[in-house]
Amino acid sequence: MTSVDVSTQAEDSGPSGYAAARLRLLSEKERSGPPRRAALARLTDDWLTGLFTAAQPPRGVALVAVGGYGRGELSPRSDLDLLLLHDGTADAGAIARLADRIWYPVWDLGLALDHSVRTPAEARKAAADDLKVQLGLLDARPVAGDAGLVAGLRTAVLADWRNQAPERLPELDALCRERAERMGELQFLLEPDLKEARGGLRDAQVLRAVAASWLADAPREGLDAARRRLLDARDALHLATGRATDRLALQEQDAVAQELGLLDADTLLREVYESARIISYATDVTWREVNRVLKARSARPRLRTLLGGRSGGGKPPIERTPLAEGVVEMDGEVVLALSAKPERDSVLPLRAAAAAAQSGLPLSPHAVRRLAAAAKPLPVPWPAEAREELVTLLGAGEPTVPVWEALEAEGLITRLLPDWERVRCRPQRNPVHTWTVDRHLVETAVRASSLTRRVGRPDLLLVAALLHDIGKGWPGDHSVAGETIARDVATRIGFDRTDVAVIATVVRHHLLLVETATRRDLDDPATVRSVATAVGTHGALELLHALTEADALATGPAAWSSWRGALVTDLVKRVGAILAGEPEPESEPAAPSAEQERLAVEALRTGEPVLALHAQPETAAQDGEPEPVGVELLIALPDQPGVLPAVAGVLALHRLTVRAADLRAIELPTELGPGAVLVLNWRVAAEYGSLPQAARLRADLVRALDGSLDIPARLAEREAAYPRRRGVTAPPPRVTVAAADSRLATVIEVRAQDAPGLLHRIGRALEGADVRVRSAHVSTLGANAVDTLYVTRPDGSLLADEEAADLAQALEGALR
Repeated sequence: MTSVDVSTQAEDSGPSGYAAARLRLLSEKERSGPPRRAALARLTDDWLTGLFTAAQPPRGVALVAVGGYGRGELSPRSDLDLLLLHDGTADAGAIARLADRIWYPVWDLGLALDHSVRTPAEARKAAADDLKVQLGLLDARPVAGDAGLVAGLRTAVLADWRNQAPERLPELDALCRERAERMGELQFLLEPDLKEARGGLRDAQVLRAVAASWLADAPREGLDAARRRLLDARDALHLATGRATDRLALQEQDAVAQELGLLDADTLLREVYESARIISYATDVTWREVNRVLKARSARPRLRTLLGGRSGGGKPPIERTPLAEGVVEMDGEVVLALSAKPERDSVLPLRAAAAAAQSGLPLSPHAVRRLAAAAKPLPVPWPAEAREELVTLLGAGEPTVPVWEALEAEGLITRLLPDWERVRCRPQRNPVHTWTVDRHLVETAVRASSLTRRVGRPDLLLVAALLHDIGKGWPGDHSVAGETIARDVATRIGFDRTDVAVIATVVRHHLLLVETATRRDLDDPATVRSVATAVGTHGALELLHALTEADALATGPAAWSSWRGALVTDLVKRVGAILAGEPEPESEPAAPSAEQERLAVEALRTGEPVLALHAQPETAAQDGEPEPVGVELLIALPDQPGVLPAVAGVLALHRLTVRAADLRAIELPTELGPGAVLVLNWRVAAEYGSLPQAARLRADLVRALDGSLDIPARLAEREAAYPRRRGVTAPPPRVTVAAADSRLATVIEVRAQDAPGLLHRIGRALEGADVRVRSAHVSTLGANAVDTLYVTRPDGSLLADEEAADLAQALEGALR
């Protein structure tokens, strides 16, 4: 059925005919995108025209579509933005009855309606008072009635907008900034709002409004296509959910991808991110141009005053400040010099970008466009100057980001580094990550730029930071794939064989330090020795140390803390000692401290738990404020079954996060012979609020051990109240035997969804396995927990391979 046929049937059949025709139109799979949105707008026009005509309106009245409907872009569940415009000559009662004859049928069909009744003067006043009204009226379109009245309003509103642009555009800019702060950036959100987030449909509308002011215009390349892709995604979201929503929730993404004919949800997000990036870049460039024009306008009267009555004033000469060969600053931007020859100078794009970042200035979009069109390709391997300019660009800090984005907008990054295409706009579904893969790599280089004084080879640190996750665009372990790609890229950009090997090693092991420090026993010599073997040299170790911190800081606030930093620093110190040739420590566990012995004696004397709490020293956090590393909790109690689950359960009930736990048995002499005392050394932190008193912890621990405190029931109550995302199913737990080559214990690694009392459930599962837990190391990142347990037989010997495999399988089954 053609759109004409659908419209005719809608007119003939009234509201029910419109509803049926609308449903048929939305179910036509062969018609989607702009044609369907335009057809839906025409269908709605015809139906509303019928309602308007049937009401026998007086003269001087028109029905006007504004906003998205005015642009002829109706998504399946879009609001109808309507203005009933009248010249003021008709009776007020007649206008009210006409409005009712139109509004009520719309409401009866369950369609969302944004409506108003105004004269042209009232409409102009409303626009003057409310910027959103003015933006909507810029797209005003007559649906029915007096078209001349609508044309007059459009002309007046557009003239008002252009006349008032110097005052209203800064107001619009402030509104956009506030919205971006509130809604986030579309190109990085896992559940983005396609309309309101920065780089979304609202910003595309704003760019149209700025262009209508004649003060500035957005870069046009790819902008219409980006806007169309976001509109298509919103259409598919409306159809998949049956709701008027702009938020692309996780549980809807597969259905939306299928509706659009895309491979999967990741492909959908990548298309959305690419579109948002184009709109965001155009937004940045446009507002920069608006501010430049407004600043120039405000300076002209002052300039005339300074010139006074001098004759032959003319235009002042344009100042060009040289920044690098072929690169100058002009009017607050970095542009190409008049003598620049990009077709002969293959290093010019990197030189211009480095100069812009070092100066903290934006790179002119016209210059980038010219470089992309005419620049001579770099030879492979790159000349030394090109490599040095890349390192300079990466080492500039925060100004690197907008310059890099300018190069990305014109495709220069993938031309310089072809492997970049695999990670460009690639989503990261772990909510701990703030950025897409490509932006995370740039942010890591930005973070690393502040750490270059800590390493002997800053250039290797910055390049490794840029490449450390480059393998995420390939299947399998991204560190393994990244090592190969980093080796190729480092060779391409001109590093020698030795430097290439260092970069490849750092990329391969960029997670080694933080994973080992938070998940392994650093007192076990095998742990430290394995890291030293993997790293190989002191130079690589210091690069890894700096990259570990930069990577975590660029991931998100949950990925780094003073506690993690202290553990990594401790590990680096121990590994450095081995690499320096110092003798390795003995494999025997360290002797108990004086306080541990004192608590153990007291526990043996009283036969009850004894506790001591010690706050750890504070260190400087990211924002400069002191941050406690954690609290040390020492517990001593007579050896008995169920200690680990009891203590872990009590800590969970008191909302204490366990970061590490060390358990040991101490034999003390008594009158009746040696007595065994368990001493537990826990590192904990409060989820929120202050720490509980040691006396309360001790009282609950006594109750847990004698069975009067039902920890599983209390934890089940808390878990039932734990917030869960609808439609998000956590992957099942996985338990493995880690190849740690430890002489002290068998290492079991548990990966599971983080939840209150996870370590308590693990401890209960281990109770019946006839093993002894020597230490536990807890690492939590977002919703994922990795708990590493060092276990032995009751006599302290290691488990056989078959025993360890059976234990892992039994533990996994219990946690499921």
